[in-house]
Amino acid sequence: MTSTRVSDLATAFDGDPSALAEMYRRMRLIREFEDRASRLYRNNEIPGFLHLSIGQEASAVGACRPLDDRDVVTSTHRGHGHCIAKGLDVEGMFAELMGKETGTCRGRGGSMHIADPRKGIFGANGIVAAGLPIAVGAGTAAQLRAEGGVVLAFFGDGAVAQGMFHEAVNLASVWQLPVIFFCENNKYAEFSPIATQTRASLADRAPGYALDYHHVDGNDVAAVASLVDGLVRDLREGGGPVLVEADTYRWHGHYEGDPEKYRDPAELAEWKDRDPLVRLAARLRELGTDVAPIDAEVDTSIDAAVEAARAAAEPSPDTLHHFVGVPREPVPEPAEATGEVFRTMDAIRGALDHELARDDTVFVAGIDVGAGGNVFGLTRGLAQKYPGRVRDTPISESAIIGAGVGAAMAGLRPVVELMYFDFVGVCLDQLMNQAAKLRFMTGGAVSLPMVVRTQFGAGKSSGSQHSQSLEALLAHIPGLTVVMPSTPADTYGLLRAAIRDPNPVVFVENRLMYGRKGPQPPPEHLIPLGRAAIRRSGTDVTLVSYSKLVHDCVDVAEEIAAEGISVEVIDLRTIAPLDTETVLRSLAKTGRLVVAHQAVGDFGVGAELAAVAAREGFWTLDAPVIRVGAEPTPAPYAPSLERVWLPSKERIASAVRESARA
Repeated sequence: MTSTRVSDLATAFDGDPSALAEMYRRMRLIREFEDRASRLYRNNEIPGFLHLSIGQEASAVGACRPLDDRDVVTSTHRGHGHCIAKGLDVEGMFAELMGKETGTCRGRGGSMHIADPRKGIFGANGIVAAGLPIAVGAGTAAQLRAEGGVVLAFFGDGAVAQGMFHEAVNLASVWQLPVIFFCENNKYAEFSPIATQTRASLADRAPGYALDYHHVDGNDVAAVASLVDGLVRDLREGGGPVLVEADTYRWHGHYEGDPEKYRDPAELAEWKDRDPLVRLAARLRELGTDVAPIDAEVDTSIDAAVEAARAAAEPSPDTLHHFVGVPREPVPEPAEATGEVFRTMDAIRGALDHELARDDTVFVAGIDVGAGGNVFGLTRGLAQKYPGRVRDTPISESAIIGAGVGAAMAGLRPVVELMYFDFVGVCLDQLMNQAAKLRFMTGGAVSLPMVVRTQFGAGKSSGSQHSQSLEALLAHIPGLTVVMPSTPADTYGLLRAAIRDPNPVVFVENRLMYGRKGPQPPPEHLIPLGRAAIRRSGTDVTLVSYSKLVHDCVDVAEEIAAEGISVEVIDLRTIAPLDTETVLRSLAKTGRLVVAHQAVGDFGVGAELAAVAAREGFWTLDAPVIRVGAEPTPAPYAPSLERVWLPSKERIASAVRESARA
């Protein structure tokens, strides 16, 4: 580990004034873009939040100068400078800020989410530190491809207090990824001086991650460029992650309109005297280069970009639903499996094995999935069979899911494991605000072909934090697909379909079914996502369920048949998107609907199906819709309480009888 302090390295570029002139041009472009954006905001031509980086241009331009098309940057909510430094077109950026269809993200992202993954710009981000786990995923993709790609992850000093900072830096160090974690220390975390936010400096923290640390004057573009150029060369040759801190200062408030009562005007004046553009312009004049033509060229391009953006059309209202997900290719329902008996756990391992062998962009990552073969033995042997592509991680859920997001954006197909469904709260941001939204917020510029495998299963006294069925939580988030299979064959076919799908899929297994046996399908077996299956035909009552409870429902239907009640059992298989067509078609035949699930009854899948039945199946309903779910309490530990809490066969049967007799 090394710790270096880099200052005034302008002489490294004195032999190449054209390089300094180009850096000046980019810095001037950022300055004029943001100055004009500030005025447009004051004139109500920019409708949303605006966070400017005026004063920080040198750190952005210097850091991005050594990068090429192989490389990725992740940014912050203050990301205009990073985007322009990496080569993003200012006309599209102005249009994006104005919410126009010609915007970089087709008016879907705005300032805080501006991105173009096609150019390696994985985006500004409205969540502090959220770009860092994504950078780890992009770094994983670069490492697996072995083409010399490097990731530059910008973050502010305030992000150091976030758990995602720790998780991302630690995972990058463990995996020795080609990532430069680049802190633009502009002295303030929103309204708070950095001294009030943390007691340990980045220089002190770096050894704890076994990272080299470098400090640089962030207002000296040549110093920044010289430092990062050397770091990029090292990373292209196989070096591991590094931590860079660039001292700089933002001239404007945290956001446009910020009254800025938290800082002394004299402090701002002192930093303005160190204006990075003025410093570089003076150096260029010493070297015989006049910056006036550059200034004039930039002013002209900014004027033209603003006028073009003003003239552009807003997105048409009929495009509201565009880019939420990638449309799926239709997949036919396969023939029923008739092979030798195998277990659900064999189905999971077999599906992963098949897709790892078929597609070298697939990789698996999670806690103990490698050497340990997963806590349930589901991935045993895969790490040895696919070296480097089945990876153990630290216990860092945000980093694991974020790495999946970044790797998917970079073109891989990650399968990342969340050990227990209950832990989704630890990493919900990376699912809810990143995976689910990035295609939409980039105007369709990226797809997220990633799978999050997880499991649940009440009934064995696992307690309140290891028993929850939280599918309704995720199904409520547009952009996520949620799958919950019930049979070994469907587990195999649905998992393979999920890995091949271009959208983020949460694949929820029931751990109490890992040993369940059923006929094995052929290797090419695929189950279409978003389509339910009829497990038993009937004419009197439609009984809908999914996952393990499907088998209880089939047992109930068989039992009640002796009473003269014919029950049709539907296995949803996919929770989101919901196959309402199959349910409504059955309801039209039976006139009665009962929904049973292990999740708490209130606000769940049953409630959604009841609403669908009331709106779209009203004229076929002959009785009220009945929901059967877990009681509205946390999952209890004591077996006597858990038996009462869970929906039992008796409760399901009682609901079916009530519906049939209504």
